[in-house]
Amino acid sequence: MTDNLNLPPFEAKISEQAGKSVIWDPVRKFWTALTPEENVRQAFVAYIVNHKGYPISHIANEQGIELNGMSRRCDSVVYDKAGQPKVIIEYKAPTVTISQKVFDQIARYNLVLHVDYLIVSNGLKHYCVKMDYAAGKYTFLQDIPSYAEL
Repeated sequence: MTDNLNLPPFEAKISEQAGKSVIWDPVRKFWTALTPEENVRQAFVAYIVNHKGYPISHIANEQGIELNGMSRRCDSVVYDKAGQPKVIIEYKAPTVTISQKVFDQIARYNLVLHVDYLIVSNGLKHYCVKMDYAAGKYTFLQDIPSYAEL
C-alpha cells in the first residue's frame, strides 16, 4: 500500500484484525486501522526518522490539544530535546488535494503550540513552512528540514 506514495519505501508491519487491515504504529506502539491517511502518516514518520534523523521518541501521533475550549488532535507533533513542540504535521489521504483549508486547519493548531515548522502531506506532495513570528510571516521551504536543523 505504501508503494504509491512519493516517499521512500519502508518496512510497514501490516496485519488483519477482525477482518480489517491494520498497521503497526511504532510511535504509539499499537495496531491502528490502515486507512489511506494512516498509511501516509506511517510512511512520513518512517521518512523523517530514517532519512531526516528525527528521534522516534520525540514524535507524538494524535497529540491532543485544546483549541477554543474544544479538544482537537494534531496528526503528529515533533518535540525538541527539551520537550518543546517544534513541528506540527498534518496528513491527508493521497486523494485529498492540499488546499488553503488544510493550511487553515494546521494554522489553528499552531495558535496553541506555536511551533517553528508546519508540514502538510498527502503522501504525494509535501509542503513545509518555516514560521517567522518576529516578522509576522512564513516561508515555504524546498525540503523537509533534518532534525538537527530544527
